[in-house]
Amino acid sequence: MKKIFIAMMFALSITMGTVVAQGTKEVSVKDNHVIVMASNCEWPPLEFVDEAGNIVGFEIDLLKELEGVTDYTFEVKNVSWDGIFAGLANGAYDGVISGVSVTDERKKAMNFSDVFLEIKQSIITLADNENPSTSLDELVSKKAGVLIGSTSDLLLQDSGLDIDIMSYDSIALAVEDLINGNLDAVLTDSVVAGEYVLSNKAFEDKLQISGDLEGISEPVAMCFNKDDSFHTDIVNAGLKQLEENGTLNALKEKWAIL
Repeated sequence: MKKIFIAMMFALSITMGTVVAQGTKEVSVKDNHVIVMASNCEWPPLEFVDEAGNIVGFEIDLLKELEGVTDYTFEVKNVSWDGIFAGLANGAYDGVISGVSVTDERKKAMNFSDVFLEIKQSIITLADNENPSTSLDELVSKKAGVLIGSTSDLLLQDSGLDIDIMSYDSIALAVEDLINGNLDAVLTDSVVAGEYVLSNKAFEDKLQISGDLEGISEPVAMCFNKDDSFHTDIVNAGLKQLEENGTLNALKEKWAIL
């Protein structure tokens, strides 16, 4: 009953947020040519804060390239993941770009751009684990860390399996707990898993990708309030150009996203 109530309230907030956003945001963006996008900047290589304090990553570069083909400026707000969609509904920003998976449930409440990335769900375990989990079934009776509210979190909750789900405000905290021996595995997007295992020198030789969830491939897109065709059309027109001129693939190569 509690889940049903929360779902009803969320749907109501989305509807009310859409009215507010469409009544104010559209006018301001037309006048100023600025589109404000929220992102949870703790997802390397998609978006993260570098040592100099700058927000960088594949999706940040994508927004910069969109500026060149749409004549709009994209402003990025670093927002906590657990409140990112509520902020969208309340009109705090125009859209969200943060490795957002396109799901049927989310389509009911939000409007998505064209898909620009396909990702899997990967299992991260310690490199010295001699019997690591390689599938969802092998996580049974084990502690698995996930980002709260993420696709990984929802997958584990919906699996019906006896998995001890440990939710975190950031995937970095989950990985830290894994290294400290408080978790058996971390489940997260494949591009994020690759960053921690293959590219992050701080975790060199400490972690491994022990498996990917078979048959699960997630389309990733930007999202806006329901029926917000104004922002969606701008982004889609730009994405089409970036795909046709090869820029989108070049960005994937730059950030080692396969």
